[in-house]
Amino acid sequence: MSKQQLEVLGRDGADGCCPGLLTAPLDEDRAETLAKVFKALGDPVRLRLLSLIASRAGGEVCVCDLTPAFDLSQPTISHHLKLLKQAGLIDSERRGTWVYYRLLPETTDQLAAILTRPGALLPESAGAAS
Repeated sequence: MSKQQLEVLGRDGADGCCPGLLTAPLDEDRAETLAKVFKALGDPVRLRLLSLIASRAGGEVCVCDLTPAFDLSQPTISHHLKLLKQAGLIDSERRGTWVYYRLLPETTDQLAAILTRPGALLPESAGAAS
């Protein structure tokens, strides 16, 4: 996913706000872009990879540390990582022979905003409100 496609995910209108699914109907282009991101998240291996990358202290993880966590070949892991990168969920940087991956939090933040009901309380806030 290009940066331009990523902008379609999070921008709507001149003010730059991103209405959720429950506040405004999606246009065809935005629905197609979102579907690619959700499709990338719809596979258990990719979801686990994203979780491993996101939960890593320091914000990045070497592919050499990801592969042993799965009973899959290195090319299969690389394929899943490529799909996560194309969806705009992660980015990578090659350093010598190794590739390091990091989460793109702006994409996951935008997904969270899209799925959040207007005025919904966050779990931490819900307990404080009672």
